[in-house]
Amino acid sequence: MFTKIDLCSMALLKLGEKPIQSLTDDSAAAQLARTLFEPITDALIASHPWHFATRTYDLAKNDDDDFLIPADVLRVLKCPGQIQSGRIIAPVDSIQIVALTRIAPESYPSYFVSLAATKLAMEFCVPMTGDQNVFRMLAALYETEFASAKFIDSTTTTAANIETFSLINSRF
Repeated sequence: MFTKIDLCSMALLKLGEKPIQSLTDDSAAAQLARTLFEPITDALIASHPWHFATRTYDLAKNDDDDFLIPADVLRVLKCPGQIQSGRIIAPVDSIQIVALTRIAPESYPSYFVSLAATKLAMEFCVPMTGDQNVFRMLAALYETEFASAKFIDSTTTTAANIETFSLINSRF
């Protein structure tokens, strides 16, 4: 699918700039991409419980009598203990957490690719062009794409069947 360079190039094209060939170029665009790509995409993934980035982890207690949150976790969604400084404290020997994780750009679904490129373009806009009008236009586009992406993501899985529920059973 898409690489970091592809996404950054898409963002630059939205700004009317030339695409980059490498993140190691000496150009201002490549330097921005190199510096901002990871924090922007990580924050974007952490901003919503995306299905494609949700993982379940089984954790065991470490020697310090707590649980370490894995390094690729951006945000813990469900946890049976208390989170403190990258650790989970719980009075059991093993736990299961549900979390949003860092995902490689090659694994982004198409609806997220467009959203990420627009977010990158927003962040690149002022340093690259200094044009506040373009920034405002990109911000409006981002809000629309964000709502659309959330809708698409929410409809990509089917609802779980309700096996036993007293109201359903009493009706039949």
